[in-house]
Amino acid sequence: MSSNVVHLHKDPNPDPAPVTTLTVVPDAPAARPVPLWMRSGRAIRRAVTDERTKSAARAFVRHNAYVVGGAKIVARRTWDGRTGSRYERMLRAAEAAGNHEVAAEWEERLQRFREARHRRRMDLLHSPIDAAKGVAVTTGMGIGGLVALGVVLAIANKDAHDVITPLQAVIEFIALMIRIVQIVWGPLISVGPFLALLALWSVGRHQQAAPQWALPASVRNGEGEPITPSIVVKALRDLGIPALRKAIQEMGDAGASMLSPIVIAGCGVEVDVTLPSGVSTNEVQAKRRKLAENLSRHEHEVFITIPQAARTVRLWVADSGALDEPIGPSPLVTDETLTADYAKGKAPWGQDLRGDAAQISLYQRHLLVTGLSNQGKTASLRALALWLALDRSVQFWLADLKGVGDWAMFDGLAQVLIQGPTDDHVIQATEMVEDAVEEMNRRIEARRTDPNATFPPLIVLVDEAQVAFMCPAKDDDGRPYGGSKATSRYFMAVRKIHNQGRAVDVLMWQGTQDPTDQNLPKLVREGAHTRASLALGTEQQSRMALGDKAVNGGAAPHLLRQGLDKGTLVVASDGITIPAGQASITVRTHFIDDEPAAEIAARAKALRDGVTTLHAIDRTVEHDPLADIAAVIGDAPRLRTQDVIKRLSALNPEAYGDWSPVDLTRVLEAAGAEPYKSDGRMVVGRDRVARALADRDAKDSASAS
Repeated sequence: MSSNVVHLHKDPNPDPAPVTTLTVVPDAPAARPVPLWMRSGRAIRRAVTDERTKSAARAFVRHNAYVVGGAKIVARRTWDGRTGSRYERMLRAAEAAGNHEVAAEWEERLQRFREARHRRRMDLLHSPIDAAKGVAVTTGMGIGGLVALGVVLAIANKDAHDVITPLQAVIEFIALMIRIVQIVWGPLISVGPFLALLALWSVGRHQQAAPQWALPASVRNGEGEPITPSIVVKALRDLGIPALRKAIQEMGDAGASMLSPIVIAGCGVEVDVTLPSGVSTNEVQAKRRKLAENLSRHEHEVFITIPQAARTVRLWVADSGALDEPIGPSPLVTDETLTADYAKGKAPWGQDLRGDAAQISLYQRHLLVTGLSNQGKTASLRALALWLALDRSVQFWLADLKGVGDWAMFDGLAQVLIQGPTDDHVIQATEMVEDAVEEMNRRIEARRTDPNATFPPLIVLVDEAQVAFMCPAKDDDGRPYGGSKATSRYFMAVRKIHNQGRAVDVLMWQGTQDPTDQNLPKLVREGAHTRASLALGTEQQSRMALGDKAVNGGAAPHLLRQGLDKGTLVVASDGITIPAGQASITVRTHFIDDEPAAEIAARAKALRDGVTTLHAIDRTVEHDPLADIAAVIGDAPRLRTQDVIKRLSALNPEAYGDWSPVDLTRVLEAAGAEPYKSDGRMVVGRDRVARALADRDAKDSASAS
């Protein structure tokens, strides 16, 4: 029975005599109850999808699978121990790998095993008779011995009953053992099956003999899982290479015969894999990501290289997360007594993947470092320059075409320092490289005159060299400064140094971003003896940076992680120790921040007499020889005449490029600041030149007044 509710409504605009109206509103229909079967279904669905239910189901399946899997493993081991199946598998594995000598050796072992098994079976046919004879003889001798012992006891004790005392004692002992067995046998029969199941469960659990989905989360994820031969074989089998999978299946469990011993190598392990016939090394290289995932690693944690042995790949597998850990400070920062030797020393650049120190020789080697932006190119290049600066004989001409102060610490250390990204800076950098070509030619000419002549190493360094190659500016004759044609001034100057500079220690170092044929021409990149690359975007760029040989040998800077593998370089050079058979090595470089870099540069400056750094090359203004001599001497109290001439030539090659000691002496004698001997060498004194300039200025002022 339903009831009605009466509501009173008032008119919002009442008349003088308001009228109240009545409205009857029926009750809302009652909510329909949820059927029992629906509530039960929801409860069941929640129970089934609950994580605790899933965990319980996985645990149930897992532990039962451990028992079944353990039984299979024990049965297989028993079968292998009683038959020649193990030898047959190893024989098939050797045949599949094409190793006929090893196959013959396993065949010989199988034959010996069969002969030994035949002898054992023949012995079993005669063993019952031999055993019966042995028991009879032993029993007779035993009873006789006991009776003899009883006779001795009877004589000693003068009691005839002692004759059977030893025999009676033995009978009582045997009866006691029978009673003990009767007591223990019942519980042992009851507990024995459980102990056997526990043993099988333990074997299955140790071998993880359960479906992958039922294993614990830590095992399913594989984080930190150690690399074992079986894991490597399974990873190779599941690469999706039919010939490899078929060969491993024919080998059975003996697929591990493809592997060398797994050895610890730095923060990971290393193993050589001899591939079966019909499988090429590049097929495995192309599956790097899948191989890494099969090994429960990230792609950047697995490196595949090609050693000297035929049909062999070398796998280096990092410990999970190890490559994300820093490698520590540079020896240049921690050891203030460290010095450099350009000819015989090696720069401490970082660590290889094995964790060993990666040191590189810079002697007479042109250098190219490339990579994407903000990956550590300038830092890795600067680390080498800072080490070499600790050799006081090395000179630097440096152009930083980024111009944000990354090389500011070389002010007072480099003879030329150009910093800036504009076309004017590119023009100055080009003229600096062209001056280096003239210096190279002067040295070559001097070497022709004196074959034993030696020269101080000159490092011509251009950072962000792609700015120079891409520069559209042209000179007054219409020749472009940038570009990759024979008319390009920068390109041709670099090529000339690459061709002949090494012989007279004039070396070209370049750092460049994102290599292409436009911003890093082929002839220039192939002219570098040491080529190193940080993370790149494509395999084609890797080939441009390092060359086809290195990439075909496993070098893969395009597989480094942008932003995460900062400072990690793939290096192709004969100046660094590379494992035998490989064409490149991966180096995690030390990072030297700006403040430590300034401190190292200060130590390098302290080794020198003082260097006046030129920040621009101006060929248009008239030169003042005496003032220029004072400028190149700088703060040094004295400077050898040869050094003064070299610095003048660097300052203004057009004016001083062909100067000889005679020209220098003529200018100084005319000013009253002639050279003099110090320690057996002709030098130019700073104070004499300063006085000569002061006297000249005073005379000019007097004549003007």
